[in-house]
Amino acid sequence: QVQLVESGGGLVQAGGSLRLSCAASRDIFSINTMAWYRQTPGKQRELVATSATGHSPNYADSVKGRFTISRDNAKNTLFLQMNSLKPEDTAVYYCYIRPSPWTTEAYWGQGTQVTVSS
Repeated sequence: QVQLVESGGGLVQAGGSLRLSCAASRDIFSINTMAWYRQTPGKQRELVATSATGHSPNYADSVKGRFTISRDNAKNTLFLQMNSLKPEDTAVYYCYIRPSPWTTEAYWGQGTQVTVSS
């Protein structure tokens, strides 16, 4: 089992910035895929950004140029830097990891609320 704990969410005005953190209970150096998703009430969970071993980061079109995903392996932490926030970015943001592409093993964090006011 891997525990993921997100933090950094909150209330911010449009145009502002937030940095989300996802602290893992194990070493993340060898984890193949780490990602951020978000979800609003009544909608499916949406992939926001992905960090996969051997690949460039991948972003949803709606956040390209504004959000940056990164890892700090020494701190076992995944980050999502969110700039130029818009009201439509309001959602619960979830951290996701998939240690290996060869198994279905995967873990989710508990989510952190991001609210962007206009």
